[in-house]
Amino acid sequence: MEGKRETVLVTGAAGFIGFHLSRKLLEQGSRVVGVDNLNPYYDVNLKKARLDILRPHEDFIFYREDIRDFGALSRIWDENGVNVVCNLAAQAGVRHSLKDPFSYQKSNLEGFLNLLELARHRGVRNFVYASSSSVYGSNKKVPFSVEDRVDTPVSLYAATKKANELMAHAYHHLYGFPCSGLRYFTVYGPWGRPDMALFLFTDAILNGRPINVYNHGRMKRDFTYIDDIVAGTVAAIRRPMDYEIYNLGNSNTVGLMDFIGALEEELGMRAEKNMLPMQPGDVAETYADIAKSRELLGFDPKTPLREGIRRFVAWYREYYGV
Repeated sequence: MEGKRETVLVTGAAGFIGFHLSRKLLEQGSRVVGVDNLNPYYDVNLKKARLDILRPHEDFIFYREDIRDFGALSRIWDENGVNVVCNLAAQAGVRHSLKDPFSYQKSNLEGFLNLLELARHRGVRNFVYASSSSVYGSNKKVPFSVEDRVDTPVSLYAATKKANELMAHAYHHLYGFPCSGLRYFTVYGPWGRPDMALFLFTDAILNGRPINVYNHGRMKRDFTYIDDIVAGTVAAIRRPMDYEIYNLGNSNTVGLMDFIGALEEELGMRAEKNMLPMQPGDVAETYADIAKSRELLGFDPKTPLREGIRRFVAWYREYYGV
């Protein structure tokens, strides 16, 4: 397998991070096999528009399939000679896990197990997968370190991501293939997810609707720009390790009201704010200790928040013709 060209299976390829990662891998000369079920959790047209950018590339092949379908995954794997996996497919969102818990079981646990089983039986050079900063749950110590215990998830979504890390560890231990888990911290940028704060706030402000500000604005987030996240993910793909967990964050925590202020400045508009209590399953602060990611991956986030917001707003205005 060492002599073969790199063929990366990117699950969730029509998603926010999956799209940007696929584009970067293609630019770097990898073959990319994209899998996505295009589920309607958010606007499917946005997912299709991302795919329309990827499809013309001769080294990109796309399958509208679900990672829960073991037979379909097996066929795709064998037809394309997959030798690297980057699993970004998951039922996303903390709040949605309160409404539809079984979708998390099916995608984040059963789907993940299918991929581990195929990696075990077919062999892989590397198996990389998305975890989440959500696994830190109600941890009080900041910044969050990968050495910290993460036994107190406060949402089912977080629990499934922690379960992925444990499942990957078991499969690495039993079958020896390299596994790296990436704990992403509040990713934002062009082509972002409509359920995330920057997208929600921009959409509401430009359309004259109030924004919902939870915990009365007393939240802090480690906002991380998509290009930095992709650079870290590509580094993890290129550097197989036995078994590692990495924080991929900006390592700079920003108050929610400061974040809203920066967005208002960029839009040249004031937001009408609904100040609301903390939502179930949410956490007050995220903040990444990225010492290990810097050391082992050369991870070095470069995009300042203002610049990232400016790029997102420019994309939003163009995409929606605002």
